[in-house]
Amino acid sequence: MIEFLILLFQDSCNIAVLSRGYKRKSKGFLIGREESTVEELGDEPFQISSKFPKVVVAVDGNRTRGILELKKQVKPDVILLDDAFQHRKVKPGYSILLTKYSNLYTDDRYLPTGDLRDGKKEARRADAIVVTKCPSSLSQIERDTITRRLGPTKDQQVFFSSLAYDLPVRDTTTVPWEDLMALKVTLVTGIASPEPLVRFLRSQGLVFEHLRFRDHHYFTKEELALFKSKACILTTEKDYVRLKGKLKNLYYVPVHHNFLGKGQDLLNTELSNFMRQDS
Repeated sequence: MIEFLILLFQDSCNIAVLSRGYKRKSKGFLIGREESTVEELGDEPFQISSKFPKVVVAVDGNRTRGILELKKQVKPDVILLDDAFQHRKVKPGYSILLTKYSNLYTDDRYLPTGDLRDGKKEARRADAIVVTKCPSSLSQIERDTITRRLGPTKDQQVFFSSLAYDLPVRDTTTVPWEDLMALKVTLVTGIASPEPLVRFLRSQGLVFEHLRFRDHHYFTKEELALFKSKACILTTEKDYVRLKGKLKNLYYVPVHHNFLGKGQDLLNTELSNFMRQDS
């Protein structure tokens, strides 16, 4: 979603992204540089920094301090906060609440038995709600049913999106599925929910073994040695930034949000209206 927002606004304003930098090996406030490493920024901020070199990407566990430092050092027009809905000391101009199709926040539990980090009633603070990782064939009847379950306020719009995958990439070159199917493929994932990717790969007719690791996992020397013994390692875009330069037999599958129906146009319009009002 952060990448979607960057693509939407990068040509019209000066954007900075602020993330916690989960599992990074650095401390405090840090702005990504050309020489920054994935260990310093964390995998997701590093991925964004590498993909969008003109966008300032910063990390800080203290969001208030991070915002003040960005305002002082960079003076961006817009600061995009990743995973910050529960940070009450920060009052955003516009909030997008994401909830997974297979585990809506109305059905979820609080940490540590679930994934919720804030009260369910706090969903009313969101300006928009996006139900993510939906089946691309989700019907209007199902969307209406989910919307009723979420119970949005009269001012909230509910959008639906699915994950859309592109052709595999090796280095900077796209690879046809036929070429990949000729290899003995090992899928390596270190993300929270690899099931949509697994389903997609199987729908393409790809046969593979799956080595699953925890989200944000840093691979050990022994694991890298195992990967090197495989004919082809296929991984996610997020895992790729932690494996790049360590394997020669490495491919990844790019992914992006695909809004259902007219969702993208409606969200674009709402965000553009907000930006005009806020400027």
